[in-house]
Amino acid sequence: MGVLRQLAEYLFIKKKDPSRPKSKWIGYMHSINRISLLVFIICLIILAIKLIRK
Repeated sequence: MGVLRQLAEYLFIKKKDPSRPKSKWIGYMHSINRISLLVFIICLIILAIKLIRK
C-alpha cells in the first residue's frame, strides 16, 4: 500500500479498504498514528507561522 494512500486513510480523506483484516490492536495503532500525524502537522504550521513573522 502506498504511503500517500495510508496517510489519506488516517486523515479520513479516503475510505478504508474493506478487504483488509480488522483487529482491535491494529485499530489502536492506527488511532495513535492518526493523532501523531495531526500533532506533527499542527507543529509544522506553528513553525511556519513563526518563521514568516520573523
